[in-house]
Amino acid sequence: ALFRKNYVFLGVVFASAFAFEMYVKLPGNTDAELDLMGHYRSYDNVMDKVWDGFNKGRQWKDIRAKYVEAGGDDE
Repeated sequence: ALFRKNYVFLGVVFASAFAFEMYVKLPGNTDAELDLMGHYRSYDNVMDKVWDGFNKGRQWKDIRAKYVEAGGDDE
């Protein structure tokens, strides 16, 4: 067995979760931008970019302009 004791397994799980949720300063962002938008989590940011790359042109943020009128007459 890799983990003979439950507390060792839980320690590894919590340490791994903490490592993936570390706040880091991303290259290319100024300090003012980070103050406005907060620090991104590195793992979440990378996965968001991968997801957006695979689904480019199919997400609401990409096609919204085609369906939403500029004036918003109905609202």
